Amino acid sequence: MKTLLTQKPGWLVLFALVLPFVLQQFGNAWVRIADMSLLYVLLALGLNIVVGYAGLLDLGYVAFFAVGAYLFGLLASPHLLENFAFIAAVFPNGLHLSLWWVLPLAASVAGLFGVLLGAPTLRLRGDYLAIVTLGFGEIIRVFLNNLDQPYNITNGPKGIGSIDAVTVFGYPLSKRLDLGWIELPSVTLYYFLFLALVVLSVVICHRLENSRLGRAWMAIREDEIAAKAMGLNTRNLKLMAFGMGAMFGGVSGAMFAAFQGFVSPESFSLMESVMIVAMVVLGGLGHLPGVILGAVLLAALPEVLRYVAGPLQDLTDGRLDAAILRQLLIALAMVVVMLVRPRGLWPTPEHGKNLTSQGGQA
Repeated sequence: MKTLLTQKPGWLVLFALVLPFVLQQFGNAWVRIADMSLLYVLLALGLNIVVGYAGLLDLGYVAFFAVGAYLFGLLASPHLLENFAFIAAVFPNGLHLSLWWVLPLAASVAGLFGVLLGAPTLRLRGDYLAIVTLGFGEIIRVFLNNLDQPYNITNGPKGIGSIDAVTVFGYPLSKRLDLGWIELPSVTLYYFLFLALVVLSVVICHRLENSRLGRAWMAIREDEIAAKAMGLNTRNLKLMAFGMGAMFGGVSGAMFAAFQGFVSPESFSLMESVMIVAMVVLGGLGHLPGVILGAVLLAALPEVLRYVAGPLQDLTDGRLDAAILRQLLIALAMVVVMLVRPRGLWPTPEHGKNLTSQGGQA
C-alpha cells in the first residue's frame, strides 16, 4: 500500500515551497514556527531510527541536540577567543567555520556521543534503558550548566551568544534577500535551508528502512532473542542505531544554534526529550510520513494554542495562567488522539497482511 508521500510527491514539494510565502502574509512569526517545525522534524527522524526502527526507548535524545548546538556555538562565536588566549593567538580573526564544515563535524561528534551512550546500555531493555538514557540527557545538561569554572567553556547558565548566521555561497541568511521582484526575509531563507535538510534526511531514512541494516533493526525491535539466534550481531546493530540517530540530532542542533544566534542549557531540558519522543509515538512508530506529521503537529500546536489560551484565560478572569492552560490543552489533545488512534495518527501498514489474506483465499 503506497503512502501519500510516494503517490503525489510533486504536490507535496509544491506545497512545501509555497508554504512560507503564504505564511509570510500573516507575519514572519508564522514562518518562524514553520522553521522550528522543520528542525523538530529532523530530530524526530533521528529518534525514529532508535525508537521506531531498532525499538530502543531513548529519553535522552535532547543531549545530542545540545551537543550539536554548543559545538556550532563554540566554533562560530567569539566565546572561545575571549576566554582562551592561545586560541585567540592562533585564530586572531575568529574561527567562523562555514556550514559545509560544521554539518559533518556536528554529525560526527554527536554520533560519537551516541555510541558512548549506547555502549554501556547494550544489555538493558524497556524501562531500564529509558531511565539510563534519561540520566544521560540530564548529565549533559548539568555539564553545560556548570562548565564555566575553572575554565569557561560553555559560559554556564548565561549561554553563548553572538553566534554567526549560516552563510550559503557567501551570503549570510540573517540578511533579507532582494531578488528584485520579491524580497525574502531571513526566516524564509532559513526555511528553505531546513527544508533541504529535511528532504535529504527523509531520503536517507527511507533508504535505511528498506536496506538490510534497517530490516535487521526491525528484527531486533520485534524479537531480539530471535534476531540473535538468526546470526545478527545485535551489539553492533544497536550501537549503529544510537550513533546514526544521534547524527541527526547533532545536525539539527547546529542549525538551531545558527538560527537562534544564542544557546543556553534551558533549551535542552527533559521536557524537550519527552516532546520529541511524543512526536514519534503520536505520528506512528517506524513510519516516516507519520513521524513527520507528528513532529509538525506537536511543534506547531503550542504556538497555535497561544491564540486559544488567551481568550480562555479572559473567560476565567485571569485565574488561569495562559502558559499552564496551553500545556493543559496540548496534553488533553494528545490523550484524546492516543485513545482514538492508539497506534498513532499515521501508523505503518501491517506487514504480511496481504500475504495472510491471499493464503486464506488459497
